[in-house]
Amino acid sequence: MSTHIKVIFLFIFGGLLFPVFPGMGQTKGFTVVIDAGHGGKDPGAIGSSSREKDITLSVAKKLGALIEKNHKDVKVIYTRKDDSFVALDRRAAIANNAKANLFISIHCNAVPKNRNSPQGVETFILGLHRSKDNLEVAKKENSVILLEEDYSQKYEGFNPQEPESYIIFEFMSDQYLKQSLHLASLVQYSLVKNSGRINRDVRQAGFLVLREVAMPSILVELGYISNRNDEKYLKSAVGQNSMANSIYLAFNEYKRDYDKKNQIFSNEPQKQSQNTISSENTIEYRVQFLTSSQKYEANSPVFKGLSPVNCYKDGTVYKYTYGSATDLKEIITILHEVQPKFKDAFIVQFQNGVRIK
Repeated sequence: MSTHIKVIFLFIFGGLLFPVFPGMGQTKGFTVVIDAGHGGKDPGAIGSSSREKDITLSVAKKLGALIEKNHKDVKVIYTRKDDSFVALDRRAAIANNAKANLFISIHCNAVPKNRNSPQGVETFILGLHRSKDNLEVAKKENSVILLEEDYSQKYEGFNPQEPESYIIFEFMSDQYLKQSLHLASLVQYSLVKNSGRINRDVRQAGFLVLREVAMPSILVELGYISNRNDEKYLKSAVGQNSMANSIYLAFNEYKRDYDKKNQIFSNEPQKQSQNTISSENTIEYRVQFLTSSQKYEANSPVFKGLSPVNCYKDGTVYKYTYGSATDLKEIITILHEVQPKFKDAFIVQFQNGVRIK
């Protein structure tokens, strides 16, 4: 019988039942699978002097070493530890067969050479992309299946280049949504705060590798290898060490919260880091539905009847939100209320009245 704690969620078209943890109070094992994107015959994105597969492998191994050193109760499994090609379904199978508690996939982003490259880090969870940019990221990462034999049969006719193939993600239930979003927010916050990366937010998109795993999961895009400044940082030892440490700090917070919920107490004293993310303050969820360079008055027709509306300023841009909740179930209900009016609306997080970045 497995010694892993099973977390059961039900998420059906907006109805979310919150977790029940069998075996509360018992000390159980915790397994994290670290997935270094690409490898072998698949180099991933190519920069001016670096390859995605090399950067992801280096950061993945550094992250794993930090977890192994500081969490003796955690088993770390890698989908690859060398320059080898691993199919997407095999990566998921490694995690599922291990009955892992967490799946972290590490990647680098890129845009075609004929485009000006953006800069910054973004963390993805499974879902339907709400923007063209998110779709392009998913298409790029999913295109690795074209290197696999019989990919159409293995992935049930999924074609990474056809937008229609992604409709399935609209109807898929994600029983690990809350945990995935929690970890993604911690990782994004830590990479921005501790590694000084430009924030490109937590996003949703249809990644095959996340669809296949039966556990909370995230995909981290460490930066744009097509951007000169990002690439310099991504390929440097200093940058890779910093990013691995930032993801580790986020994992440390996630694991601490997990242990509290499961009443698991370690006999080893936990070292506190001044860079560790505080979990004492309540996370507030809001639905962001509109971005504009213009400041609108309350009850403006542009809000399409939504009231009351909050506004916060990001640089020179005004961003408008509706609703407020500390319960993810409640904010998802509000999101479904807003999306018929603003189809690109999405959930954002605040702490102490400030958007978490």
